[in-house]
Amino acid sequence: MIEQVKKYLLNLQNDICEEFGNLDSKSSFDHDVWERDDGRGRGITRVISNGSLFEKGGVNFSIISGDKMPKSATQLRPELEGRKYTALGISVVFHPENPFVPTTHANVRFFIAENKGEEPLWWFGGGYDLTPYYGFDEDCVHWHEVAKSVCEGFGEHYYPKFKKQCDEYFQIKHRQEPRGIGGLFFDDFNELVFEESQNFVQAIANSYLEAYVPIMQRRKGIEYGDQERAFQLYRRGRYVEFNLVFDRGTLFGLQSGGRTESILMSLPPLARWEYNYQTEPGSPEHALVERFLKPRNWLELGVDG
Repeated sequence: MIEQVKKYLLNLQNDICEEFGNLDSKSSFDHDVWERDDGRGRGITRVISNGSLFEKGGVNFSIISGDKMPKSATQLRPELEGRKYTALGISVVFHPENPFVPTTHANVRFFIAENKGEEPLWWFGGGYDLTPYYGFDEDCVHWHEVAKSVCEGFGEHYYPKFKKQCDEYFQIKHRQEPRGIGGLFFDDFNELVFEESQNFVQAIANSYLEAYVPIMQRRKGIEYGDQERAFQLYRRGRYVEFNLVFDRGTLFGLQSGGRTESILMSLPPLARWEYNYQTEPGSPEHALVERFLKPRNWLELGVDG
């Protein structure tokens, strides 16, 4: 199982870096191979920065093992406590420079937890979500159309289930607001046999470029000024808050002794916080908060709103 998943994830990492590397005319991906001192973790971190499209982006692969599951993994599943584990995955985050291009995140992960004399427990997790700074109905509809289409090949119930889980997970609870417009999120997924579960997860991961690249292509040439840039940095602050306070992947990486530089790759290079910031009613910035950062069925809404 581990070798099958590992081979796919490394190919996925190469595919995403090749696609985005070809689109960015100014920069390319750094390639950083690392290994933990104790030999229980290794990975490949690939980061692009200061490009024509991406101010910062990364596609990370890692595989780690341990004698005891971290608290972030056993909090919802106490039966895993005390088990040895192997975890591998890929994490994707891109922070474009142009405020009209959304930040995007995707990941795929696979766990095996073992206990002597018992059958190993395995499961997949992952998905993708979109964080716009300026909202466009067309982009939201396209993003969710791709997500729905890939899920329907395996069962009509998966898209509404994974969308709901995404809306619930990517909540900045102390702000009482979502991080973005959602997408797909699943965890502890093993309800199909291994091969079919793997095929489903790979199909979702393979659809990520189809979901994101057309949006990026539509928005990358829109002109912007200081006002749009300042609002983007302000909203990036919300992204940072979620990742450092609530993101289970970040917490798992830190609690399991992972490589800090790779774990915190997801953070933007620049962000800002302003006390009691209020958007102006009727402005595009206000529309983001009042219209787009609300869980909704974008497919029923339609492009015309």
